[in-house]
Amino acid sequence: MSDPSESKPVQAWDEIASFWDEAITPLGNNYFHRLQAPCLDRFLSKHLHSDARCLDLATGNGLIARWMLDKGAGWVLATDASSKMVDIAERHFVSGGYDGKKLFDVIVINMALMDIERLDVLAAALPRLLSPGGVFVATVLHPVFFTSNAAKSISISFDPVTGEQVTTRSKVITEYLNVAPAKGIACPNQPVKQMYYHRPIHELLSIFLKGGKLVMDAIEEPAFTDDDFDDKRVESSTNFTQLPAILAFRMKHRLDKFE
Repeated sequence: MSDPSESKPVQAWDEIASFWDEAITPLGNNYFHRLQAPCLDRFLSKHLHSDARCLDLATGNGLIARWMLDKGAGWVLATDASSKMVDIAERHFVSGGYDGKKLFDVIVINMALMDIERLDVLAAALPRLLSPGGVFVATVLHPVFFTSNAAKSISISFDPVTGEQVTTRSKVITEYLNVAPAKGIACPNQPVKQMYYHRPIHELLSIFLKGGKLVMDAIEEPAFTDDDFDDKRVESSTNFTQLPAILAFRMKHRLDKFE
């Protein structure tokens, strides 16, 4: 059996770029509208203004870049390691120039940290890219309930008093602190699998905090609600309303002057 870690992550995203764009759509999927966008709005509403310079990392089809512009950001640079994704993003909005001299007020990476093998390079670059007081916001599949390879468990019983069927949904977690990189899918029926890199929450956050130049000032664990229930797919993640699907956090560049 081949080692999943030998796969080339960017190559996989190049191969599924068109499929991913069609599945997520330029307007975003259920995860975006129900979980990511509301959370990003709470984190960034005060930061997206006409003078704001924003950087969208791992932009995919440009969804978050366009969202920030719609929310009032004055200027957004969208990037992605996958050249195919960049080509798709460019088709969805007008591109412009970047002089590379000014710092960013907002840096966002939406639902991509678990796709990146090494985060230390990004963490080291953030203080050099953010303006003093600028913010870094990230969302990621929840490390406890998703990238840990947690197993879904669904049990059906009957209430002895009413006789009504009772469905109980839970997840079984057998690994969390040390989970090997694994292949997976971002969308159902995806033709090529991509890599996932699990990190327990303390490790994920400490990568960005250990330099002392960023401080975390917001964290959320968004979950689906009963309004999102999918009665056609009993196993759907939208039906696990007590278990958060994503983890989101905001870090701020300290106002101190650094060497």
